[in-house]
Amino acid sequence: MVWLTSMGLCVGALMVAIILGVIVFNGIGSFWPHRVQQITLANGETWMGVETKRQERRGKPDQPPIEEIQLYHANRWMTGQSFKFFDTSSITATTLPEAVMMVEQIKNGNALGFPVRLQMKGQADIMATGATFDARLEELIGDCAAHRAEIRVIVKGKIGKNSADLSNSQRTLKALSETLSAEDRAKLENKIAKLQAESDEYSAATKRLGGTMNDNVLVLRTANGKETNVSVGNIIGMHYPNKLGLAGRFGRFLRNIWVFASEDPREANTEGGIFPAIFGTFVMTMLMSVMVVPFGVLAAIYLREYAKQGPFVRAVRIAINNLAGVPSIVFGVFGLGFFVYFVGGHIDAWFFHDKLPAPTFGTGGILWASLTLALMTVPVVIVATEEAVAAVPRGMREGSLAIGSSKWQMIQTIVLPASIPGILTGAILAMARGAGEVAPLMLTGVVKLAPSLPIDLDFPFVHLDQKFMHLGFAIYDLGFQSPDSEAARPMVFATTLFLILLVMLLNLGAILLRERLRRRYASSAF
Repeated sequence: MVWLTSMGLCVGALMVAIILGVIVFNGIGSFWPHRVQQITLANGETWMGVETKRQERRGKPDQPPIEEIQLYHANRWMTGQSFKFFDTSSITATTLPEAVMMVEQIKNGNALGFPVRLQMKGQADIMATGATFDARLEELIGDCAAHRAEIRVIVKGKIGKNSADLSNSQRTLKALSETLSAEDRAKLENKIAKLQAESDEYSAATKRLGGTMNDNVLVLRTANGKETNVSVGNIIGMHYPNKLGLAGRFGRFLRNIWVFASEDPREANTEGGIFPAIFGTFVMTMLMSVMVVPFGVLAAIYLREYAKQGPFVRAVRIAINNLAGVPSIVFGVFGLGFFVYFVGGHIDAWFFHDKLPAPTFGTGGILWASLTLALMTVPVVIVATEEAVAAVPRGMREGSLAIGSSKWQMIQTIVLPASIPGILTGAILAMARGAGEVAPLMLTGVVKLAPSLPIDLDFPFVHLDQKFMHLGFAIYDLGFQSPDSEAARPMVFATTLFLILLVMLLNLGAILLRERLRRRYASSAF
């Protein structure tokens, strides 16, 4: 039996190591810049791209398997796809051209080709063979990035605040039109007119900036000799993958990780970064922990210290244990019906009736998602807290009561401090489960793309009614809902890696706190 149990432990540890190894290898590999190869086929066609896969495909029964490679050739807007398989037997030549350029675009994915010239409005073309070509292109890309940042400030800051003020003023005028005096009505109408004029001015500014970015065009020649135009305003960055040395590739690797972790997603989440999903997952997990720990601790203390032990308390404990085995989608349905429709609907009717029928809290949001996951994970906290409370030595309790402490004083000063490590263990388990759940979130507030973060610099700073993005849902969306599954596959592994890292960081923080408190409140029970 010893050998069998040890074998079971080794098999389990090996399975976990294999899973983590596959995720880490594929996740890290998606950021490494690979070289671009140009292949010539037997039929005379020429293709160019990054090799992403090599596999064997079964041919006819009496023939050996056919080896084929998959190339990421980019230029999706030209061919309708980004990946293509080629039989290795049909490849007659393979080269690594140094002049090939990889261009990162906001839309239509990446562009791949040989730079020909840079066409600028009102100026002479700059040929790619010129000494100033790369510097001038980088300068124009930087100018466009500054324009995009300015547009983002106008849209998210000025236009957003202006639209909110305009909407509130129009609602006020409509609701109080019969009770307002002529003077107050005129003031409100003037304010609405001024806000509308500012809105038109902001819209004109964004159009002007957007038009400026599209004045310049980069001309690329693809592997088959065709020329294609790429608007510089649509370019985020460019580099020559085959010119990069080891240091340059490593620097590009670090840049890719930073971009992925800090930027917003693009192209149906198959391009760009996952920062909103990281932030949404972190905020939701912290809100869930803040909600579940106090409730779970209070319930455990009552069951262990105050409730009269009997059939009813035993039934409650059985119900708590059974609650931990309920499928998560059931909690999602409950959260949708109770928190969103019932509680949120009544909050809208009492406090936001002027905004109806548009719901404020009567729709999915990060608050209801956090409450739903808190309800789902509360059995874990209750069970862990009860075990920690029960482990406090009886002598410490009796000594506190013997010197005149009340029962609550004894619990507050003796039991709770000694139980904190166990309570944090329950919180760690709850965070680990809650951070990775997806099914309840799909019903209570998670979305594919959220326009703004649940916490920002706009008053009231914390927006509990907002929908949010989540790493777990992003993995599901990329893996099963993406229009380009091949392009999304690297992002699936990379997003999974970041979800694991986030959960590990949250758990590591709680573990360090637990160990610090364990040393502080060390007793004979630990």
